Amino acid sequence: MQYEIVFLEEKVVAGFCQRTGNDKCDVTQVIGGLWQKWTEAEKEIQYQKCIGLYSHYEGMEYDVTVGYEIQKGEKVNENMVQKTIPKGKYAKFVLIGDVVKTVQRAWEEIWKMDLQRTFTADFEEYQPGEDMENMEIHIYVAIK
Repeated sequence: MQYEIVFLEEKVVAGFCQRTGNDKCDVTQVIGGLWQKWTEAEKEIQYQKCIGLYSHYEGMEYDVTVGYEIQKGEKVNENMVQKTIPKGKYAKFVLIGDVVKTVQRAWEEIWKMDLQRTFTADFEEYQPGEDMENMEIHIYVAIK
């Protein structure tokens, strides 16, 4: 899988969060449940791109946050949390395809790659569009 190296400034994400891990039997349900919760809430929110953020790694466990980018200090819904994506160097993967199947396959490959990951914050950025089977998705993996 090809990628480019990019440098990003700090971003702030607001959304719904839950802890899970690749070794948890309910990981798919946890992530799917967060996306379902986001789908129900997003109708009332002005945003450009959806974000799926993976942060606070401890071994195979991490926080998953599904939401949108906000400005630092911006007020958010009281049911949501705020998470920071640190500025730094990222491997950027550009995908086009089904929002579930394509992303799952990409992460399976990314986990096998020999990237010098920092495990600070990795995220998916879903570009604007309505076609869930042919969406443009950018995956950013924090690297050294």
